[in-house]
Amino acid sequence: MKKQKGFSLIELLIVVAIILIIAAIAIPNLLRARMAANEASAAAAIRTLNTAEVSYQNKFNTTKGYAPTLVSLGPNGVAAPCVPDPAGVTGDCQIDSVLASGTKGGYVYTYASAGGPPAVSYTVIATPITPNQTGTRQFCSFEDAVVRGSTAVIAACTGAVLPL
Repeated sequence: MKKQKGFSLIELLIVVAIILIIAAIAIPNLLRARMAANEASAAAAIRTLNTAEVSYQNKFNTTKGYAPTLVSLGPNGVAAPCVPDPAGVTGDCQIDSVLASGTKGGYVYTYASAGGPPAVSYTVIATPITPNQTGTRQFCSFEDAVVRGSTAVIAACTGAVLPL
């Protein structure tokens, strides 16, 4: 009688079943970790936008106030090293081009300024691109520079939305 070498079909099926069980346990945790990372990135981006707005407003207080668009805070799509526009028209190099585009890390950033010129207020809202996949919370801020978050839809960022 010859001695068999290798694995039997049953042994291979058991190994595949074990791998599938481990994957079924690990994948939801991986997706939750990715969502948490996207949410942390969105909150950090809102903080970055608040800082950029304060700087822009200090620089152009009498003429423009707060930035009219996200693009005016960024490099205006320039791939070369950013050189700030002294007039603040084509870009002030306060934020990177990805954030200035309005989409970053699974979130869409909606920006609006009001009043003026000079603009006396601004609002920024970060909304997940695909709710419950790229994030579960929305974030917002306005000229008081407090980052606020909610699991409910944020239609307008006001003091009623609780801070983080």
